[in-house]
Amino acid sequence: MRLLLVEDDNHVAAALSAVLKRHGFDVTHARSGEEALQALVPEGPGFGVVLLDLGLPDQDGYEVCGKIRKRTATPVIMVTARSDVRSRIHGLNLGADDYVVKPYDTGELLARIHAVSRRTVPDDPATGQDSVLRLGAVHIELPTRRVTVDGAAVQLTRKEFDLLALLAQRPGVVFRREQIISEVWRTSWEGTGRTLEVHVASLRAKLRMPALIETVRGVGYRLVAPAA
Repeated sequence: MRLLLVEDDNHVAAALSAVLKRHGFDVTHARSGEEALQALVPEGPGFGVVLLDLGLPDQDGYEVCGKIRKRTATPVIMVTARSDVRSRIHGLNLGADDYVVKPYDTGELLARIHAVSRRTVPDDPATGQDSVLRLGAVHIELPTRRVTVDGAAVQLTRKEFDLLALLAQRPGVVFRREQIISEVWRTSWEGTGRTLEVHVASLRAKLRMPALIETVRGVGYRLVAPAA
């Protein structure tokens, strides 16, 4: 797997690159946010994961994450010393797929890299299936991961789309919080519960349809199909 390591400390990057290469990763090292963004141009090499340190010399790491998410769906793992819950939620809401706090165990980091890469399913328009979910004004194109409301495109993060697609495939059915976390995040990490709430709130705001996703207190969420 090709991995983009965004880290301004050369000593840290060298040590981590050596470990990653021993585990079969092809590592490209970017020392700044600008270098990372240049490496992620469409015509450049594809990466399986971006490992993004937030303490960069030229740009705030959160800003870089937002820019990365606008140009690619490549999974992003933030790596930082900021351990407070608000910082983690902010990073995940910007589109990061995971968040690792320094100092971290190398084995855990490797497990998280493999976990987010397993969640990435390449888009395949040639599946031969009816892959567009229509829920009133909301259309969800599964192969292209495109969502429109009344014909206008809505930009969603990877997890926002996965969450919406999961609920939309069974309108009216209540999905337990644990089930959603397991299917969308592929984890049972306790901190993901708050992340789920953030993603639901973001979806309601972006779709401008707060009643579309209903909270079932003490259980989970369900999608309320709009009237035809």
